[in-house]
Amino acid sequence: MRGNARPAAARTNYVAGMPELAFAGLSEQWLLRTCGQLHWSALAAQSSLASPDFYDEAGHKSYAAFTALRIHEARLEDVSENQRFAIEADVRRIAGARHFGEFRVFTTEGAIAKVDMLSTFVRREKAGDNHSVSKAMFNGTAVSPTPAAAQALIEQAKRFRAGDWARHGRLDRAAHVVEHSVDYLPCPSLDFNGAHLLYFASFQSMVERAEWHWRSAPHSAPPSLVEREMAFYGNANIGDRLVLAFGARHAGHDGLSHWCSITRAGDGVRIADVVTHKRWSHE
Repeated sequence: MRGNARPAAARTNYVAGMPELAFAGLSEQWLLRTCGQLHWSALAAQSSLASPDFYDEAGHKSYAAFTALRIHEARLEDVSENQRFAIEADVRRIAGARHFGEFRVFTTEGAIAKVDMLSTFVRREKAGDNHSVSKAMFNGTAVSPTPAAAQALIEQAKRFRAGDWARHGRLDRAAHVVEHSVDYLPCPSLDFNGAHLLYFASFQSMVERAEWHWRSAPHSAPPSLVEREMAFYGNANIGDRLVLAFGARHAGHDGLSHWCSITRAGDGVRIADVVTHKRWSHE
């Protein structure tokens, strides 16, 4: 690829069946997994690879790992059984050995979600040890200017990691301080991917389960996602127990919001932060 020229955004069409749907609309986890695969496949195509099989400059097996993502302007409940929808993907290399993917989800009625994803390539310093995951170096494709959405995601992830934030949407970290922790043991057959890494989409699943158990009215209709932002700093091995610590939570007439920090119980290393905003669903 020469200069800053990039291929046009690719559009993939789908029909909503059981794999794509959840209790109330398009499955968020299916959407994350699918956008992740579209992102990975785009990286392979841009590197002229027939499949996403990457090796760094030193010949080490490497993988595209997400460092931050944001789902926003979500109305996943607008997708119903047998409905046609599409995902438009635009993936580019940006500064800092990163790739940025913008994904737009459409039905025939209009846009129902936007997903922004930042990735970098990683490899294991020690075979079989996910604690040793580190950045891998590639020559890669031409670097594009960093879009404003990507820069915002980079800066927000830095604030999350440093604990340097006070508000996120309607969530006021000082006013909504709570102490609630959940122990979680990731399951190899459900939470890890084929690269034997704790899968990025599993973090969403962990937080969803913890939220459902924590809700004061579990028999009411689940709230619908508006926005979720996740920042990733590390990984875990099979057998590592995790602690999901909710440092803030707000539930009011305007919806439900919470912040969750995820750490490895064994060494106390924080591996992710997840901030969620939802609207109440109609019964």
